[in-house]
Amino acid sequence: MAISDDPYLWLEDVTGDAALAWVREKNEVTVEALSGPAFDATEASIREILDTDARIPYARRRGQFLYNFWRDGEHVRGLWRRTTMDEYRTDNPVWDVLLDLDALAESEGENWVWGGAQVLRPDQRLALVTLSRGGADATVVREFDLDSRTFRAPEDGGFALPEAKTDVGWIDAETVFVGTDFGDGSLTESGYPRITKRWRRGTPLVEAETVFEGEAQDISISAWHDRTPGFERDFVQRATDFYNSETYLLDGSALTLIPTPTDASTSVHENWLLVRTMTPWTVGEQTYPAGALLAADVDEFISGTIALTVLFAPDAHTSLHQYAWTENHLLLVTLQDVRTQLHVLTPRAKQWDTTTVDGLSDLASTEIIGTDAEENGDEFFLSSSGYLTPATLLVGTVGGELEVLKQAPAFFDADGMAVEQFFARSDDGTDIPYFVVRRADSGPGPTLLYGYGGFEISMTPGYGGATGREWLERGGTYVVANIRGGGEYGPSWHTQVLRAGRHLVHEDFAAVARDLVTRGITTTEQLAAQGGSNGGLLMGIMVTKYPELFGALVCQVPLLDMKRYHLLLAGASWVAEYGNPDDPDEWEFISQYSPYQNVVAASERRYPPILIATSTRDDRVHPGHARKMAARLAELGHDVSYYENIEGGHGGASDNAQLAFKTALTYEFLWRHLARS
Repeated sequence: MAISDDPYLWLEDVTGDAALAWVREKNEVTVEALSGPAFDATEASIREILDTDARIPYARRRGQFLYNFWRDGEHVRGLWRRTTMDEYRTDNPVWDVLLDLDALAESEGENWVWGGAQVLRPDQRLALVTLSRGGADATVVREFDLDSRTFRAPEDGGFALPEAKTDVGWIDAETVFVGTDFGDGSLTESGYPRITKRWRRGTPLVEAETVFEGEAQDISISAWHDRTPGFERDFVQRATDFYNSETYLLDGSALTLIPTPTDASTSVHENWLLVRTMTPWTVGEQTYPAGALLAADVDEFISGTIALTVLFAPDAHTSLHQYAWTENHLLLVTLQDVRTQLHVLTPRAKQWDTTTVDGLSDLASTEIIGTDAEENGDEFFLSSSGYLTPATLLVGTVGGELEVLKQAPAFFDADGMAVEQFFARSDDGTDIPYFVVRRADSGPGPTLLYGYGGFEISMTPGYGGATGREWLERGGTYVVANIRGGGEYGPSWHTQVLRAGRHLVHEDFAAVARDLVTRGITTTEQLAAQGGSNGGLLMGIMVTKYPELFGALVCQVPLLDMKRYHLLLAGASWVAEYGNPDDPDEWEFISQYSPYQNVVAASERRYPPILIATSTRDDRVHPGHARKMAARLAELGHDVSYYENIEGGHGGASDNAQLAFKTALTYEFLWRHLARS
C-alpha cells in the first residue's frame, strides 16, 4: 500500500478533531459491548489490587534515606516520600512526604504524572523532579527544595526546563548537564537531544556551554557526572543508533574516546572498566564471545594497555542478565534456561574470586533492585517473585545472610496450581522455552499466551495479581514465551532477529502456539495471545499471518504500519531493530510482515476477534498505528474492538483507575470470546 493510497492517513493527526471524534465513537462501541456486571466486578477487583496498602513500598536507598513513590486509592497521582532504614524495617513505616502530586495537579490544573527525581548527594537537600502531562515521554523538569518542600522558581535561580524529551543530571549544587530542545536543529531525527551542555545556576539556558554536538541522524546525546569520591569524572555518550554508541571521558572541554566496541555496554566504577560484549570482540589474538563480561583498569585501557579479565562467559544455556556494584564487590545475576542465579565477584590482585548466593527459589526470578556503594558499603537489595509466589524484598550484605525485609500478600489462591517449563521446536530447529502456569490437574482450556520478542528484553517469571485473580483463578492457563528477540540466552538470542531476521520472532511464537495445542494444554479455539508495543507488532503479525492458530488476540500500544513507523515520533530510533523501509532492499523483508499492509478481506481469510488498545498521549509509539489498523480491519469485515485512553503515555494508563479499566477490558474481551469455544 503506497502512502498516497492510504485512506486512513488522517488518523495520524493525534489530537485532530476528526481523529478524536473517530476515537470516541470506537471507544463508546467497545465499552458498551464489554460493560456489564461481570466487567464492573473485574474492574473493582483489579482496582483493589492496585490500590492496596499491602503492596511492598519499593524504595531506593540513598545514604540515610530510602525514597519511594506511592499511589493508592486516596493518592491517585501519588506521593513522593522518604524514610529511614530503621523505619523501613517496621511493618508500618512513618513516611516523610516530600511532594503530593495530587495536590500539585489540582493547584496547577495539570494532569501531572510522576517521572522521577534525582536527589543531589551527599546533602540530599535539592532534587531535579521530572513530570509529564498525561504520562507522555516528553517531560518538564523543575528543581525542588527538600527542606522547604517547594519548587525553586527560575527567577530565584532554580533550574527549570519546559516540556521536551530532556536528559538532565547534577554535576554539583550549582551546575547540571542538560540536553533538551534548545530550538531549531537541536534534536535528532528521533526527537531526542542532539546537543548536551553544561548549565550554571543563575544563567540563561541559551548561555549554557556546549560540551558535545552529535549528528541529526544519531539517536541521542547525553552527559553525566560520576561523583564517586576519589574517582570524580565526567562522561559523554553519543548513541549513533539504538544499539551502537561511543563513550567519552570529558575533561573540561577535552574528550577522550574509551575505545570499546560501539555495540558493547561500557561502564566505569572507580578504576574498573566493565565491557559487556554484544557481538564477538577480537583483541590481539583472543576473541571474546558475545554476551561476555570483561574487566580492565580504565586508565590502562585508554592508554593502550589492554589487559582484559573475563568475569563471565556464556554457554548454550546460560547468559548474563544483570550486574551491579557494591563498594567492594560486583553482583551478577545469570539466567540458566531462564532461571536466575546470583553470584558475587570480588576483585583481587591477580584474579577475581567468585561465590554463588544460595537460598533463592529456582522457579522465581531474582532482580538486584538497589545498591549504594557510595554510602552503604556492600549492602544490596533483591526482589524475588514467581508466577505463583508473591514478591519478597530481601536485603543483605556481601558475606552475610539474606534477610526478608518485606513480603507482598497473595492476591489469588494458588493452591493446586503449578509452573512448568516446556520447549517448542521453531521452524529452523531452535528450541524455544516457555512457561505454563495452570492448575495441575487441568485439561485443555482457555489459555492466554504472552509474548514480546525484541530489544533484548527478557521475559522472566514474576507475580501478577490481576492475572492470577482474573485469569488463573477463573480456570485459565497463562503462558509466557521466551522467543528470540529477547535476552534470555544472551545478545545472540536478540541479534539474530534484527532486520532481515525478524521472521524468526514470528516463527518462534507460532511454534509455541502450536506446541500448546499438540501437548493438549489448550485448543486453537481456546488459545488467545497478548502483547504490547513491540509485542503489539507481534500480535498484528499473528492476526495477519497466523490467524488460524488463535481464538482471540489482544494488541496493545502497537507498531503496525511498518512502512511509516520511522517517520512517527520515536520511530526513527528503532531502525537498527527493524530496518529502514525507505531502503527498497530492506522494505522487501519488512513488507512481508508489516501488519497494516498485509490485511486481507474476511472473505479471503478469517481472522480471530482482536482488541486493539492504545493511548492518545503515547509519544513513543504513535497511536496512528492502532487507529489505522482498527479502521482497516473493520473496513475489510473483521471482528475488531478498539479502545484508546485519551491519556496514559506508552504504558497506556496514567493512574490506577485507568489501569484497572483497561485491564478489565482485556479480561472481559478474552473471557467473552474464549468462553464460546
